[in-house]
Amino acid sequence: MNLAFISHPDCLDHRMGAHHVEVPERLHAITDRLIASGIEILLTHYDAPLAEREALLRVHDADYVEMIFANAPTASDVLTWVDGDTAMSAGTLNAARRAAGAAMLGVDLVMTDKHHAAFCAVRPPGHHAERHQAMGFCFFNNVAVGAAHAMAEHALKRIAIVDFDVHHGNGTENIFAGDERVLFCSSFQHPFYPGSGADSKAPNVINLPLPARTDGAAFRSAVEQSWLPRLDDFKPDLIMISAGFDGHAEDDMAHFMLREPDYAWITHELHDLAARYAQDRVVSVLEGGYALSALGRSVGTHIDELIGHG
Repeated sequence: MNLAFISHPDCLDHRMGAHHVEVPERLHAITDRLIASGIEILLTHYDAPLAEREALLRVHDADYVEMIFANAPTASDVLTWVDGDTAMSAGTLNAARRAAGAAMLGVDLVMTDKHHAAFCAVRPPGHHAERHQAMGFCFFNNVAVGAAHAMAEHALKRIAIVDFDVHHGNGTENIFAGDERVLFCSSFQHPFYPGSGADSKAPNVINLPLPARTDGAAFRSAVEQSWLPRLDDFKPDLIMISAGFDGHAEDDMAHFMLREPDYAWITHELHDLAARYAQDRVVSVLEGGYALSALGRSVGTHIDELIGHG
């Protein structure tokens, strides 16, 4: 079985101004790289559906969801700022709903054995979105919406969410801290935006705060010591990935020194776990990554590793 590649043209219509780093070209960089590398022929493309309010309300408060819907601008030249670095344009609401819907579709495709793995090439990202707050370029928490869908519609009781974005997945932790059905693992530069995660107490949360200049060797060692034993003990029915590539050495958004072989390694380790416990089922959802060439190469490597277990 080849890999499900889930996206939608609506994800290109979300814009946050001329000088914002979270741009539609991020998705173009990914698709261009997949075509150039030959991986494109190993993918089956799906259009992401629009997540309905019911699905969003599994992880977000009702008044917050209503605020996002109500504040969506309709004029093409209007931006509505909902956080200091997070703005809505006329295309944002549909893009955000498609991004969350992609994670849900990915879950459905792997749980019905149509594909062993899915990658959601979507924007806006989601892992900073908390139950009641947009932040960090994020509106709806895509991977959380997908995980909640897996629990509600597929009766899963053990879902691992692994977040290797260079920023702490504070929103995902906010939503699932204390929920024994979810094991949440997040690695991130610390101290750094959003300033959370170093003192988390929830038993189902395994955070890896790592210093600036962390390289691949240090990252791999920390993951081997902290994440992998807990993931083995947890024996997940499904692995979901918040796949952020802004820890790449070429990415100016942070100060990690990771490169494509490091993303290949973590992907391989996670897919080995999925092969042992989750019938090979992995759903990966794009988060950060803002150096376009590095993003394209890193996602290509990530997808290549996911395909490798087909």
